[in-house]
Amino acid sequence: MSDATEEGGLYPPERVARAQEAARDAGLDALLVTPGADLRYLTGYQALPLERLTCLVVPAEADPFLVVPALEKAAAEASPAGRLGIEITGFAETDDAYELVARRLPPGTTRFAVDNHMWAEKLLAFQDALPRARAGLAGDVLAGLRMRKSAAEVEALRRAGAAIDRVHRRMGEWLRPGRTEREIARDVADAILAAGHATVDFVIVGSGPNGASPHHEVSDRVVRAGDPVVVDIGGTTPDGYCSDSTRTYAVGEPPAEFRELYEVLQGAQAAQTGAVRPGITAQELDAVGRDRIAAAGYGEHFIHRTGHGIGLETHEEPYIVAGSARPLEPGMAFSVEPGIYLPGRFGARIEDIAVCTEAGGERLNLTGRDLVVLPA
Repeated sequence: MSDATEEGGLYPPERVARAQEAARDAGLDALLVTPGADLRYLTGYQALPLERLTCLVVPAEADPFLVVPALEKAAAEASPAGRLGIEITGFAETDDAYELVARRLPPGTTRFAVDNHMWAEKLLAFQDALPRARAGLAGDVLAGLRMRKSAAEVEALRRAGAAIDRVHRRMGEWLRPGRTEREIARDVADAILAAGHATVDFVIVGSGPNGASPHHEVSDRVVRAGDPVVVDIGGTTPDGYCSDSTRTYAVGEPPAEFRELYEVLQGAQAAQTGAVRPGITAQELDAVGRDRIAAAGYGEHFIHRTGHGIGLETHEEPYIVAGSARPLEPGMAFSVEPGIYLPGRFGARIEDIAVCTEAGGERLNLTGRDLVVLPA
């Protein structure tokens, strides 16, 4: 992890204390957090998810501690977790790590919660070690902390957004007739890394009728003159924070109906990004764009939610979807990505990451949203 990340306060020590308080408020005796985004959020430790147990134990009424295999203790101590002031306990190959955790939990533990992505084999082992306790999901507790980004986290997302914008600005180098989606995607993936990401998380290149499948990814279809092409790309930066942005291109002049569809979509997405503000609910924001698309006759072709939260994971709370009465709050970061998809013909999507601020909303992807027509 870079010095800039540490100085920026991306992984401050008080997060574990806040999680402990949230566990108490939820009536839990302990949180058990294994490798993944929750562990990195709380400690800064990007541990590998392996068969040996690595687990942050956060008792509601006792000091937290981190259990790791003995052979990984040095790595844990060298990570940001080593500067949190919590005990890091190593266990030997022949030790039962689950019994170790159970023995150290306060007597009378009856309710514990595990991170939402804990492997089933680990949850079952904890249930065997704590037969009198009932397990729940720590995401119900931790999501409330993670969805409200700090200033340092927003800055990390801003850097991630700028990095993926640099890739979109180069799309004309790769997107042209005669090349397959797979060939284009390989070039785009290389550019995502070159732009400053640590990993490539996904590359969607949906040309012509493939653009009508929102999660198409890539195929060996050859791009043809006149094709609309949906390009949805994202990665994770060295900070641990994610990018995600979609733009729709045309390789040569697209069909007239596609231009009409795109104009509707662009207006809907602009209205939604402009409506971001504290207090608007997720379902109200979804309706801002959905109602416009429906009024233009494309309602049945907008087949997914408006957006998803983003941070240490590409998809996290809050979800911008019909049925969610969650009010937006300053610090919440999420995608705004309406789409229109005509099966067998073409599709279009425009996606920006937005942050709710005290003053309204800030768009973190700054490339233009007009249809980009590339030379055929």
